[in-house]
Amino acid sequence: MRARVEPPVRLDALYRRARPTLTAAVTRMLGPSHLDQVEAVVQEAFESALRTWPSRGPPSNPEGWLVQVAKNRALDWLRTGGRRERAGGEGEQEELSALPADGPDLETAARLQGELSDDQLAMMFVACHPSLSTSAQVMLALRTLCGLEAAEIAALLLSQEAAVEKALVRARARLREEGLSFEVPAGSELSARLPPVLTVLYALFSEGYAAHGGDRAVREDLCAEAMRLCRVLLDHPATRRPQVHALAALMLLQGSRLRARADERGRLLTLAEQDRSRWDGAMIRQGLEQLALSAAGEELTELHLEAGIAACHALAPSFQTTDWARIVASYDQLARLDPSPVVRLNRAIALSYAQGPARGLEALEEIAAEPELRRLALLEAARADLHSRLGEAHHARDAYAAALERAGSEQEKQLLRRRLTELE
Repeated sequence: MRARVEPPVRLDALYRRARPTLTAAVTRMLGPSHLDQVEAVVQEAFESALRTWPSRGPPSNPEGWLVQVAKNRALDWLRTGGRRERAGGEGEQEELSALPADGPDLETAARLQGELSDDQLAMMFVACHPSLSTSAQVMLALRTLCGLEAAEIAALLLSQEAAVEKALVRARARLREEGLSFEVPAGSELSARLPPVLTVLYALFSEGYAAHGGDRAVREDLCAEAMRLCRVLLDHPATRRPQVHALAALMLLQGSRLRARADERGRLLTLAEQDRSRWDGAMIRQGLEQLALSAAGEELTELHLEAGIAACHALAPSFQTTDWARIVASYDQLARLDPSPVVRLNRAIALSYAQGPARGLEALEEIAAEPELRRLALLEAARADLHSRLGEAHHARDAYAAALERAGSEQEKQLLRRRLTELE
């Protein structure tokens, strides 16, 4: 009789945790030119668990069980030259009942041959193939390896869900046309593919820090995974670069605030409302150490400037004593490197604290018509806050109502409703 896992396995949590490495294991068998089938095989493994575990109980090694099922599915597909149909019914039950309760752990099953010690990170370098555009590389890695949905990727990249779906289809088709073999880049090629991988890690962390959907505004698991993978990069001489130290600093300094982002009732708190005694002092110290290491050489990247802004917040004793003038100056530099509407939006918010809400609102209205910002709740929430600080309650209410229509997570919506109530 199979041993039950106590507490019972939550498939949604297991899916988030195991999917990336399971994907790496199957991709090693089928190759990156068959990513469509890789995703189908991984999905089938979890569907099999969903069908069999409720009645029979999960195996003692759930992750090993999933690996074995996925490998069996992949082998079936290879044996039939890619023509295998999905198993089902009694045949599937017989196949699954023959599987051992235990199986190889994910690390053993998915171990890649290459210079990188982490499977998921190695796969990110494989996905960031130079035959794809940078945006396609990032989308493919976020979808296939990080498990983000197209809607979440679209929100992160300020795009449309349909556009992301089409880009993913084109990227997979390009990989099939190229007929790429499974090769983990090494040496100088690792360095060449580093920038898009850093973009993927930062996007993964950002989605964890401020989730764009569901009932959770903060997903600590995504933040922790992004920071872990960044540490792996720092362990390798080919990827131990100043910009990687800068990303590590940024994640640590922002991550130090995770515990304070919600109160005891689970309500999301703004930076001004957070109890700074709950910020993680050890993470702040580590972040400042990484920021110092990032100063080696003469390169100044967007990550350096963003980490510097995060350091200003981390070192301020209170929200009111924050060095807003310095933050505005950093955003000015950042806008020269990355003149995106989001950077200019954040600059306008900082400017409102450095020079007053009227000046911030003026800067905000200069960019409000940008198409990329029209879908952001942050734009309307910032506008509402500025109107509120100017005593213009009517305009603030309208802006908060508009922000509510664009908000993603339920906690974000609750925060905006609370702001509306306070106006009344």
